[in-house]
Amino acid sequence: MPAFEFRSLDHKGKIRKGTMEADSARQVRQQLRDKGWVPIEVNETRDSEPAAGMAMFSASGKLKGAEQALITRQLATLLKSGLPVEQALSAVAKQAANDRIERIMLAVRARVREGYSLAKSFESFPRAFPEMYRATVSAGEQSGHLEQVLEQLADYLETRHDTGRSVAQAMIYPAFIMVFASLVIMLMMTFVVPKLVEVFEGRDQALPLLTRIVMSLSDFTRDWGWLLLLVIILGTVAFVRAMRSPAFRMRVHRRMAVMPMVGTMMRAADSARLASTLGILGRSGVPLVDALFIAAQVVGNLAIRDAVKQAAVKVREGGNLSRALDASGYFPPMLVQMIASGEASGELDHMLTRAADYQERELSSTVNTMVGLLGPIMLLVMAGIVVMIVLSVMMPIMQMNNMLGG
Repeated sequence: MPAFEFRSLDHKGKIRKGTMEADSARQVRQQLRDKGWVPIEVNETRDSEPAAGMAMFSASGKLKGAEQALITRQLATLLKSGLPVEQALSAVAKQAANDRIERIMLAVRARVREGYSLAKSFESFPRAFPEMYRATVSAGEQSGHLEQVLEQLADYLETRHDTGRSVAQAMIYPAFIMVFASLVIMLMMTFVVPKLVEVFEGRDQALPLLTRIVMSLSDFTRDWGWLLLLVIILGTVAFVRAMRSPAFRMRVHRRMAVMPMVGTMMRAADSARLASTLGILGRSGVPLVDALFIAAQVVGNLAIRDAVKQAAVKVREGGNLSRALDASGYFPPMLVQMIASGEASGELDHMLTRAADYQERELSSTVNTMVGLLGPIMLLVMAGIVVMIVLSVMMPIMQMNNMLGG
């Protein structure tokens, strides 16, 4: 039974939106009239034309990491308790936190009722359920262990979400210090310094070099600060537009991947994602070459993603995964050694899971170290600039006192 989205007016004249299952749009309108509501618009949730469906889903069909993990966990629990897939999807839709998730799950349920597999039904929502997700579900259905595979997938999604949230939370403090320091310095250069140096204007006294530099910077900030801000905005817009070019974006990502601190954290994050994804795909029964091409999609840096795809080609030609990854130079030696050990022992899936855990701990340690250093560095930079401004004002005053005392 298909699902329909509706907009209607209730008996108080308020607009009501929601999702309803029925055999046809006409039946939905009749059900709304039976409730005393006036139907305004009724549309089937799953559009029959792929292009139109993609346009609709690209605007509203994406799931957040936490939502995706919760849905997967609920499905795994319900299927493990013995419920059929159709009833499990219906139960998840009823427990949905918002209408968007409910519409997606009811549309997936409608596809399942039409005879499609669960993985095939997810294909209508490519932004909500990416290729890695669908491939894992398909492997679970083919192996007959869908509930166990969904549990493993839920564990992976929850871990990935927690890692991303930890990184975001860890960066809040340095970002706040950076913004606050920039505002304080800008205000001092624009308003405070001009007032303090007015006392020296019109005098024949030769000002110290530091004072002249600070006064020049203050004048520039006050007179041309708007131009500097405009240049920064235009430069940002130009960079964003340039990043739409695949060639330019690849060059930027290659440079970012080898930067001392940012590159280290980026390589650690992508290595953790790659190992986790390969591990869960391998345990689900996906062949290694296919798993590599699928796992490449979860790697954020394009240069590292390209290295994974090249490794997949070499593995398909009969090469070792560990040697192919090591040749790229992007992956940590520990990850390469653990993969080599897994290949030698025949327990690659198990070693990939252990490697993923190790890389996630390394990422957490790297982030904590960077955050621990970035905060004090920003404070030292801010303190240094403030001390420079204070000295630029105090040095002429001390010079005047020495002249008067002499």
